Order: sequence, then C-alpha cells, then structure tokens
Amino acid sequence: MPPSPPRKLNSYFNLFVLLLLAHASLLILSSCSTAPKKIIPVGQPPKEKIYETIRTERGIASFYSGRWIGRKTASGEIYRATDITAAHKSLPFGTIARVTNLRNGKSVIVRINNRGPFVKGRIIDLSLEAARRIEMISAGIVPVKLEVLREIPVISKPNLQKPKSKKTSNTPSHSPQT
Repeated sequence: MPPSPPRKLNSYFNLFVLLLLAHASLLILSSCSTAPKKIIPVGQPPKEKIYETIRTERGIASFYSGRWIGRKTASGEIYRATDITAAHKSLPFGTIARVTNLRNGKSVIVRINNRGPFVKGRIIDLSLEAARRIEMISAGIVPVKLEVLREIPVISKPNLQKPKSKKTSNTPSHSPQT
C-alpha cells in the first residue's frame, strides 16, 4: 500500500481548489453585470450633443418618486430618483426630450423610460432629479413645453480641403453671339 500524502499537502490542495472555484465564480458573476459606462479616453474632449426639435407638446408635468424607487419601469429599467428620466404615454423608450417649466423658463433634457402619467391633462411624469432641475418640486405640477429631440451628428474636424479655384485663362469664354 502506497503511503498517503502528508496532511499539510492535502490542505494546500484543498485551499488551491477553493481559490480556483472562487475565482471562476467571480468571473462568471462579472460577465452578468450591466454594460460599462462610456469612458472618454484621456486627451479627447467629450463630444457635445446638438439636438433639433421634431415635435412639441404643451401641457402639465408631474413627477414621481417615493414608492416607485427601486421598482421596474415599463422599459424594464429600475427606477432611480437620481436618474434624469421621464414617463410618457406614447413616446418610444429611449426618446430624448427637453422639458421646459413655463413658470420659470428652466429646462432639462430627459430620456423616456416609462409609461404614464395616467391622469387627464398631464403629458409627462418626471423623475425626482429631473423635477428638481426645473424647480417644480414644491409646486408638484407645472405647465411645461415638451420638445421631442433628435440628435444631430457633429462633425468633429473641420473640412481642411482647400476650395478648388477656377483656373483663369486668357481665352474668352464662350458666350452666345448677338
């Protein structure tokens, strides 16, 4: 009968297997995480987004918070009061809109990620942070202008080509004879 391995070696092997399993578990769990945030490489300025208005609505805005925090929105995202999002009855999820408080002129650009409001006369429900930015928290509801926006691509480099100059010649141009 062969001699059994020393206990110390056996415990090192068990520790190695345990660490290997833990590492594999972390790799599997990290692959299930959400998409990373966009990182701007050092030395490159962030690109400013320019929008054009493609549709406008006027009506009453409200905001939602409290019991909705941490719940799934209609788009499947988790509602966070600190996100700058909104609910609209019919705009597609992901639509970008500018909401302007008509009482003070302050505006905020939001992303539609939920459905609502389901109260007659209201056109949009803002997240708590979006409502804070247009200073409507104390009022609760305010008249707003809602502008549906479309991003306009920005050319990052100016056109560096020199305009083609017309060659001048001493020959007369062709013109109809009179």
